[in-house]
Amino acid sequence: MTQFYFAEEAAAAAPAVPGFVFGAIAFAVFLLLGFVTWTYRDVANRHEHKSGKGSH
Repeated sequence: MTQFYFAEEAAAAAPAVPGFVFGAIAFAVFLLLGFVTWTYRDVANRHEHKSGKGSH
């Protein structure tokens, strides 16, 4: 009798979206974070007046 109860409870708790949607959301978040990281490439060399060319 308890097996039927657990099966009935599991069916009621089914996810609202298919499983691949969670992977797609994670992939989109990683793409967004990768884009943010990419935008900061070579930031130290953008300002020549601050680099001092020979100050070190």
